[in-house]
Amino acid sequence: MDPNATQHSRCLEMAMEVHQVVPPPHKTTFHKLKARLKETFFPDDPLRQFKGQPLKTKLILGAQYLFPILQWGPKYSLKLFKSDLVSGLTIASLAIPQGISYAKLANLPPIVGLYSSFVPPLVYAVLGSSRDLAVGPVSIASLVMGSMLRQEVSPTADPVLFLQLAFTSTFFAGLFQASLGILRLGFIIDFLSKAILIGFMAGAAIIVSLQQLKSLLGITDFTNQMGLIPVMTSVFHNIHEWSWQTILTGICFLVLLLLARHVSIKRPKLFWVSAGAPLFCVIISTLLVFSIKAQNHGISVIGKLQQGINPPSWNMLRFHGTHLGLVMKTGLITGILSLTEGIAVGRTFAALKNYRVDGNKEMMAIGFMNVVGSSTSCYVTTGAFSRSAVNNNAGAKTAVSNVVMSVTVMVTLLFLMPLFQYTPNVVLGAIIVTAVIGLIDLPAAYNIWKIDKFDFLVMLSAFMGVLFISVQGGLALAVGLSTFKILMQITRPKTVMLGKIPGTDIYRNIHQYKEAVRVPGFLILSIEAPINFANITYLNERTLRWIEEEEDNIKEQFSLRFLILEMSAVSAIDTSGISLFKELKATLEKKGVELVLVNPLAEVIEKLKKVDEATDFIQADSLFLTVGEAIASLSSTMKGQSSVFLG
Repeated sequence: MDPNATQHSRCLEMAMEVHQVVPPPHKTTFHKLKARLKETFFPDDPLRQFKGQPLKTKLILGAQYLFPILQWGPKYSLKLFKSDLVSGLTIASLAIPQGISYAKLANLPPIVGLYSSFVPPLVYAVLGSSRDLAVGPVSIASLVMGSMLRQEVSPTADPVLFLQLAFTSTFFAGLFQASLGILRLGFIIDFLSKAILIGFMAGAAIIVSLQQLKSLLGITDFTNQMGLIPVMTSVFHNIHEWSWQTILTGICFLVLLLLARHVSIKRPKLFWVSAGAPLFCVIISTLLVFSIKAQNHGISVIGKLQQGINPPSWNMLRFHGTHLGLVMKTGLITGILSLTEGIAVGRTFAALKNYRVDGNKEMMAIGFMNVVGSSTSCYVTTGAFSRSAVNNNAGAKTAVSNVVMSVTVMVTLLFLMPLFQYTPNVVLGAIIVTAVIGLIDLPAAYNIWKIDKFDFLVMLSAFMGVLFISVQGGLALAVGLSTFKILMQITRPKTVMLGKIPGTDIYRNIHQYKEAVRVPGFLILSIEAPINFANITYLNERTLRWIEEEEDNIKEQFSLRFLILEMSAVSAIDTSGISLFKELKATLEKKGVELVLVNPLAEVIEKLKKVDEATDFIQADSLFLTVGEAIASLSSTMKGQSSVFLG
């Protein structure tokens, strides 16, 4: 026999070699469930560090896991403390005026804001895993808590009850946050997408700023509602209360604070300018008011503040009565918002400094921090972006910077409270406006518009909802739209037609790759989502429509013979999905078309094989590893066309 002919025959056999689709190794139901639960709740495998370790080492590692301070504490040095001391004092200069301001934003006594900057940072220093997170009250959680509680209880008519509800809401917020971490359910907060947060934060920043018009204009009779229209109506209905002295003071300090912020943005090395500006403004304005007795000329002041560290408040927690539903709902929403902000801030700075923050440990740390805080006269706290940025820029090395800040606040509570008696409210309003302006991220909004129009719609709905409905209403609307988007992706999975790229054995979407051509006699579809009960009706109808369109377009001599479903993206399938293939095969047989599956993944092929043992509806010659192999093998069965389609 001619050697060349023999070699050609061998090459042809190699070209026609078809790799079999094999199911995964057999596993018991218990092992499958164990693997699924591990991937769901323990994707980071936190227990791997304990493997092969002696009991003593396991106990030490366990203690370090629960209390991260035990991990870095023994290695702490004087050099690290010098950096933490500077950064701690720097963020304290920002935390003191912000604490007072944010407490007023939540309709709470100003002293509660300072209490919340004393105890929670100490708890976080022991339990937290971030080196840069600076803990304390934040504007968004303060706004939401104040607005939600004020719907049922007036902070002026019944201040004690309002304070009790605030502490109880903080307890439920902490309980919810810690539970998410312990049960490893952190993926729940992922429903607050970046688009939602950008829109929500921008809307809330505008509402917060408009609320400060009460202080900046000197209005006493101001609306309790948070919407844009009620606030602006209240502003212009009370023009007779506007105080020119207050307006002038507010403009001066607002310009000074915005100028300091601008300087620090343009020159990051001058971070201390914006960090120290709020405290500087508080000191200057307090001295000015005291010296000229400005409180007698239309400028309102904070008034006398209680001296001393946090009194216990566990006796003020209310777990009964008509307001229990309100505090649970307030705790849930403020807990989610503060947790999302804290973890996002922690991960941002961890990425910058190339270390890892454990999301579940952060949830537990922030949660326990708020549970303890609710018993020590504190309201909801988390890691604030503005303070954390200052902390990072000031050179913080560990969580000791939070301890330094806490000690500084303690000294203030013990000895310096009388100095704040003459601090004007207008300056606190200017501090809040300056702080929340940074929450409006226009470049990010424009970027979302360029990338995904539906995400932009979600962002816009959150923004408009906060402005015109309510803070929680805007959040609910945006989450609802995002959930609708997810449901649409599940129930309407993407299916595309594949064609062959000439000169290759590669098959790609014919609408994406214009050079890709259809193979006569074959309809090749790619399903790009898991198949389940929610989408089988759509997939069945959409596939049959593909077939009808294909039959209308092809010539008689190239009648449709095979439907190839490329399943590389079908990661999972349920019993309803299996029934889809049965129904589809029966329908196709009536049309003289054969169903072929390409590259079904482990779970899919395993379930198909189990069903096939009983019904024998998927033959071995209908399963292929690649589209190229399927085309090459099936083309040889089409009479008179083998030579056309080989290669």
